[in-house]
Amino acid sequence: YEAEGEFMSRGSTMPGLNREKKWHFKPTVEAGAKVGPGDIIGEVQETTLLIHKIMAPAGVSGTVQEIAEGDYTVVETIGVVAGEDGTQTELTLMQKCPVREARAVRNRLAPNQILVTGQRVIDTFFPIGKGGTACVPGPFGTGKTVVQHQLAKWINANIVVYVGCGERGNEMTDVLTEFPELKDPHTGEPLMKRSVLIANTSNMPVAAREASVYTGITIAEYFRDMGYTVALMADSTSRWAEAMREISTRLEE
Repeated sequence: YEAEGEFMSRGSTMPGLNREKKWHFKPTVEAGAKVGPGDIIGEVQETTLLIHKIMAPAGVSGTVQEIAEGDYTVVETIGVVAGEDGTQTELTLMQKCPVREARAVRNRLAPNQILVTGQRVIDTFFPIGKGGTACVPGPFGTGKTVVQHQLAKWINANIVVYVGCGERGNEMTDVLTEFPELKDPHTGEPLMKRSVLIANTSNMPVAAREASVYTGITIAEYFRDMGYTVALMADSTSRWAEAMREISTRLEE
């Protein structure tokens, strides 16, 4: 907002992470340890509710040559990993992940636990499994967005990722102004300390609208790989499908 005002101009770019703020990094491995993609090498206390676990990025495996505790920015080197072929890879607190490629998994587990949503009518009549998927269909003005807001407040998950995909601007404004004031019912801390909000309103380009859901999925998978339970909500997938259709039409697919 400080750089662009109320509306972003065409072609404007800005970093998603603060490049100057320093975070205290505490390593969980020592020099000489063997690491592979996805292995946790350290942690950062990002908020009072979230310990951000630093993982070895995809495609990096070998022996830890250097790693040290201290205060770092997200672009400073926190350690060095030497591969079997002799290549050395510098590790930072920040990773870059392609949003259209799924993160690698060893195997997929079937849901075997109930996801407590905090809404009695849903938990009683439409129970959801942890790791499962649910859809809230309905016409305009029936409360779909309100249901998602309630789920974000009360659902039994460590992290909440909320993607506003193609919704009206005033609805996203309500989310952005309401969420910072909400308290986590379990800890009393602000809910924003364990939430990720992706705002993409209906007046934004269809390409950005199409990418917003992929971005939310990638962020959710990132926190999932840390061992957290993540609730991902997309509002709405119908607007996302409209964006996909518009893009495919322009590409003459």
